[in-house]
Amino acid sequence: MSPREPAPVTPGTATDARAGQPHRATAWPEARAAAVRAGVSARAGRAPLGVPLGRALGQVLAEPLLALTDLPPFDTSAMDGWAVSGPGPWTVREDGAVLAGQTSAEVSAAGEAVRIATGARVPTGTTAVVRTEHSRTEQSGTDAAATLLHALREVVPGQDIRPRGQECRSGDELLPSGTTVTPAVLGLAAAAGYDELPVPSRPRVEILVLGDELLTAGLPHEGLIRDALGPMLGPWLTALGADVLATRRIGDDAEELYAAVTGSTADLVVTTGGTAAGPVDHVHGVLDKAGATLLVDGVKVRPGHPMLLARLDAEPAPDRPVRHLVGLPGNPLAAVSGLLTLAEPLLTALATPGTEGGTTPPPPRAAVQDEVHGHPYDTRLVPVVRRGGRAVPLRYNGPAMLRGIAAADGLAVVPPGGARSGQELHILDLPWPTEAGAVPAQGACFT
Repeated sequence: MSPREPAPVTPGTATDARAGQPHRATAWPEARAAAVRAGVSARAGRAPLGVPLGRALGQVLAEPLLALTDLPPFDTSAMDGWAVSGPGPWTVREDGAVLAGQTSAEVSAAGEAVRIATGARVPTGTTAVVRTEHSRTEQSGTDAAATLLHALREVVPGQDIRPRGQECRSGDELLPSGTTVTPAVLGLAAAAGYDELPVPSRPRVEILVLGDELLTAGLPHEGLIRDALGPMLGPWLTALGADVLATRRIGDDAEELYAAVTGSTADLVVTTGGTAAGPVDHVHGVLDKAGATLLVDGVKVRPGHPMLLARLDAEPAPDRPVRHLVGLPGNPLAAVSGLLTLAEPLLTALATPGTEGGTTPPPPRAAVQDEVHGHPYDTRLVPVVRRGGRAVPLRYNGPAMLRGIAAADGLAVVPPGGARSGQELHILDLPWPTEAGAVPAQGACFT
């Protein structure tokens, strides 16, 4: 097991719910930390993807950005003016100006000056650049065909010359891995000689929606219900930066589930339902048969406590990155809870260098406007909408309900025992723009 890999669940630490034993779930913060470590372990050995500069904006650097050349690559004029050699006054050379992008002429002897443009390569033998506005010219008294240049201010050797390597030398680290590619980063990369940037390849995800009772169209009837997770999870995971290979619907069939899990080429398999101990809950049995290692088996969070995280490969193969499975509960809001507790931090760590320590920045905080009742022992995730800098808890926050999260800006992390009005809570933001300010018609939740 990699030293960065989360410790697997061991007997006595999290007992087997399938055998009717008490189930000691993982605390919510520890479960998220385990997901981050799983993502870090899965990232090892993944080759970065070279992306042209024009398509790299908003991504992160998979490797440090090293200078491919000195910057500037040669001594450069910092101003429009005159390249002079030795003390003045100087005789102006009449063989043209030195322009940017041209091979520079040599100042052959002390006492000579040549016109130079900003950014042009400074001629060999140049002592300094004299700005146009700090100089004057006149005809020579001894040679009417010659023009003399006079400096109006003291000339200091090296003035207005950007020396080679002033900004960096070839091989210097310009930016660390994990840096977000902004327009300024694109400009720096181009100046340093890059045509493309190394960014992490998008994590590949496959979604397996389980359940014989799910409909893909029409109204619920005769014990059948609409599949709410199939249409939701793919776009949600895409918004988290994943490349969703497929969303497959599988009935309550253990053999079909085993074939789908073991045959998947995805970095992360996400299943819905089947993680508890019911008669058709096959996820644990399939993981056992596949030789997977349970890293998180249940989380102390409501809704969503039957969620799980497993490493699918018994041993990492040198030619294949480590693969994982996140088992989401079947209830819709419980599945969202599992998505943000386990899948989101794993995918973030998998795609973002700089999380080697197994931690990610904590979620932002906001004061909750109203009292929020909590679970006696577990963390609770409650949909909220922001209003006036505060988080307003919403109704319709039961495990099977999506009405609250559909109107929310995020999920408040409510500690065991609840939160009083005005207490600051962490807020798990949703991975898409939301409209802040208005409270939906469903109103706030005071219960």
